Amino acid sequence: MTVNAPAADTGTETPHLVETVPDRVAEVRRSRSHARRRGHLVLGGLLVAWLLAMVVRTLLGDFTITVPDFWRIVLGTGEVPGGAEFILLDSKLPRAVVGTLAGVALGASGATFQLMARNPLASPDVLGLTMGASAAAVFTLVILGGSGAAVTLAALVGSALVAVALLTLSASRPGSAPTRMILVGIALSAMLTSVVHWVLLRADIYRAHEAMVWLTGSLNGVTWRQIGLLGVVVALALPLLLATARELHLVELGDDLAAGVGAPPGIVRARALLLVVLLVAATTSVCGPIAFVAFLSGPIARRLLGGRASIGAAALVGAVIVVLADHAGAYAVPEVNLPVGVVTGVVGAPFLLWLLTRERSSS
Repeated sequence: MTVNAPAADTGTETPHLVETVPDRVAEVRRSRSHARRRGHLVLGGLLVAWLLAMVVRTLLGDFTITVPDFWRIVLGTGEVPGGAEFILLDSKLPRAVVGTLAGVALGASGATFQLMARNPLASPDVLGLTMGASAAAVFTLVILGGSGAAVTLAALVGSALVAVALLTLSASRPGSAPTRMILVGIALSAMLTSVVHWVLLRADIYRAHEAMVWLTGSLNGVTWRQIGLLGVVVALALPLLLATARELHLVELGDDLAAGVGAPPGIVRARALLLVVLLVAATTSVCGPIAFVAFLSGPIARRLLGGRASIGAAALVGAVIVVLADHAGAYAVPEVNLPVGVVTGVVGAPFLLWLLTRERSSS
């Protein structure tokens, strides 16, 4: 019996195999380059959208201010029409500036929570952080009769206590932290909502009305001193939060992988939560809990970037949402000034239902 020897390896397939490696490397590089270009375009587009929103909020409305008059008022040079200076410096401009700061803080906070929890439905609203600040602030405002710095400090303490509870209770079982964090946050939020209702029942009519307006989320009556304090917090906390973005992206891939590459998930979450507490508490103490901004900003930014998460893009999306929502609340309905939280709630609820539908259809 003759046994045919296997054909000799002539090496004809080797060049093909070798050529696929640089091809794949080049494809990865092209993909990364495309993602960077898209990211730059999206960030540029969001900056332009924010600038346009600021122009609309400060110059348009029931009292129109021209661009030359705007610069005369801001720079303090020349004469302007009667009442224009007061309307710009005491109403329009402060609301536009605080809306920007609040939107940036809430947008970045929401994107951070969604990265940590690996869930697009996570946000400071859902996880109880906003309600912790609200409950402590309302208790101080109504029961203790505090105001100003006392309310700000109470909001910070309330958010911090919720953050400690989230970290402690969600880290009790390794590998299940994201799911447990969401469940713990929902439970804490429900409990704190009951506390707020109890406080309102004990309040007199004047205090209850003041607390309800604050709980709705409003930019009305914000002073330049409050804006300055919020600006300092955002200027300090946001760059630090952006600096932790790489580690947060590693945590998004899984606790084991993050720990293996030198980013312990517990430490990363604690550091990010501390920064989010500062941003959310400072914003809530000034503007109240503005609904859905933290929740909306992350998913919108992710879709604009083709599925990639970005804290910076989410911050800009939040700024655009709050500034435009405040303008719509002031002028959309004649002779009715709606708080910004009402507008974001009306827009955010349908978006949540749409996102839930998309998540279910894609699963």
